[in-house]
Amino acid sequence: MTPRLIATDLDGTLLRSDGSVSQRSVDALRAVADAGLETVLVTARPPRWLDELAHVVGTRGVAICGNGAFRYDVAERRIFGVRSIPRDVVTAIVHDLREQVPGTGFAAERHNGLAAESMFAAIHDHPEDLVTTPAIELLTDASVGKLLARNPHLTDDEFIRVATEVVGDRAIVAFSGAGGLAEISAVGVTKAAALAGWCAELGIDATDVWAFGDMPNDLPMLTRAGRSFAVANAHPEVLAVATDRAPANDEDGVAVTLERLLARSTAAEPQ
Repeated sequence: MTPRLIATDLDGTLLRSDGSVSQRSVDALRAVADAGLETVLVTARPPRWLDELAHVVGTRGVAICGNGAFRYDVAERRIFGVRSIPRDVVTAIVHDLREQVPGTGFAAERHNGLAAESMFAAIHDHPEDLVTTPAIELLTDASVGKLLARNPHLTDDEFIRVATEVVGDRAIVAFSGAGGLAEISAVGVTKAAALAGWCAELGIDATDVWAFGDMPNDLPMLTRAGRSFAVANAHPEVLAVATDRAPANDEDGVAVTLERLLARSTAAEPQ
């Protein structure tokens, strides 16, 4: 089956372990786009982290960011869709995590940039225009697309587990492997839901999608795609669910798979 759309995660999947993207991967995605297939980057990264990858995206230049919270036009550096967490839900979740998991710090990805509590900012890299606050719930000037929580006193697995229990059904907790961060989105906001919405607008069925990923936050997207590819370095849960395997990210696994697709398509063309 030849897909109509290629969706790929970035960190740990398309990007190498040092965060770079190889020329081979860039060339493969461009060749896919030139062949008439849609391409979209689907990532936990916030929009501001996509600008350096403008040369990677296809002709439409669309990225789904923040685990589905933002649609971003990379070429124009413009957010054109936001799925935010209701403010009362943000306040309640922050209160309960502080109370039940002491020492938890918070930040928020918003349509106008990152805001973080002073404690959170002290242990993470952040942009120069970071907005700092003693308490994240005090900021009311912009909606929250993704709430970030971290607790330095627990292991990654411990904190993700307890954060998921505390949040319950009020929001979705995802883990992309980024420094023990619990990445909290509004109910119904996942990579899969955002990608499905974009595909619907393009008139593309889920069965015509090939998706690539490596971490648990990719699972909803991978399970809905017509074919799903786990890179060899993927999390065990991803390896167990994906329909197919690709070489590791440091071996340009996405590019290798797309090159094979293009080679088969070329061979099948009438001579």
